[in-house]
Amino acid sequence: MEEDKPEEFVDFSAKYKEWVAVKRLRITPQTKPEEIAYHLAGIRSTIDSKMFRVLGIDVDSIDERIKQVPKSGKGAPAVSQALTELEKPEFKRAIADACSSQVLLPFAKTYALNKMINESGTETSLSQLALSKVFKELKPPKAPGRLSKGLKPKA
Repeated sequence: MEEDKPEEFVDFSAKYKEWVAVKRLRITPQTKPEEIAYHLAGIRSTIDSKMFRVLGIDVDSIDERIKQVPKSGKGAPAVSQALTELEKPEFKRAIADACSSQVLLPFAKTYALNKMINESGTETSLSQLALSKVFKELKPPKAPGRLSKGLKPKA
């Protein structure tokens, strides 16, 4: 029996310094649109987690500064607080310190705003987790480094 060769597929691969990522989805007539969207959301997540670092923005220091922001709930109040927080002098200073160059400030600010909004429970883009909540057959991504009971090394 001849193997079905897909006419359509989504491929993403990257190799940059220490970072290697490969994501591949073979699309068949049985592939559902939500499966494709789920795969694309995974690619976006991979890219989003790297692009600010590639530019030389110290996202770890921005993340630490965001942890210091008092939480004001979820939804619109949290989004409003995030916008207000970005304009405070100490937050602006933290963002400037995270940048190797002044030209990176708008990108660092974008990172901080998206991070604060996402942490408030308001998603700014389609995620694998959100899709898996709606489409139960889609499996949410597992945290890296976790092994199932059957795969754990024996002590």
